Amino acid sequence: MTRVFGDPVDVWLSDGRPVRFVWRGRLYTVRRVLEHWVTTRDWWREQQPDGEATGEREFWRVEATPEQEIGVYELRYDAASDTWLLSRVWD
Repeated sequence: MTRVFGDPVDVWLSDGRPVRFVWRGRLYTVRRVLEHWVTTRDWWREQQPDGEATGEREFWRVEATPEQEIGVYELRYDAASDTWLLSRVWD
């Protein structure tokens, strides 16, 4: 079962890959990357005032743990706003 969030997270990268993140005050260590993909926003719906497309979204599905229990988390990086969100969690 998945739960959808959209909570902001702080993410640490190493070689361009997430290695740690903080969600709701807890530090999670990424054990492994399960999937990585990039999508382009609907440029015809969302454009910057100068007419440029708003950019890409990069998704990382990772196994991570705050302590002993490992979970699966989906992190999303929005290039246009330079922000990270936790978008999904698998139970």
